[in-house]
Amino acid sequence: MLKWLMGLLLVMTFSLSSLPAYGANVVIIHSIISMAAPVLTADQLDNALNDLTGWTVESGKLHRDYRFDSFVEAFGFMSSVALVAEAMGHHPEWFNVYNRVSIDLVTHDSGGITQLDVDLAKKANQLAR
Repeated sequence: MLKWLMGLLLVMTFSLSSLPAYGANVVIIHSIISMAAPVLTADQLDNALNDLTGWTVESGKLHRDYRFDSFVEAFGFMSSVALVAEAMGHHPEWFNVYNRVSIDLVTHDSGGITQLDVDLAKKANQLAR
């Protein structure tokens, strides 16, 4: 629980003056990453799924449902994933109700699932432990 709360505190401590510069850097990184993100082949995706505990493909997107002990833990998890996603310039589609978080990952710019989605899914699994 401490790591989720630390993620939440980190989000809360961002100053507004640091956001414009940070955001500009993320946009540049995202543009570079997006151009180099080919859609995974069926074999590549199958291999990636073998290493992604709990993840499936639904409607052309990587999908996972997480369940936590409380809303605070679920929200802390989302805050931690948000920091990683922002640093990657790659953002999840997600939904939260109380202690449940559902995540869908797809690289819209590439038109399918890419290594960026796999990398973010792996990081989400690490953060959920």
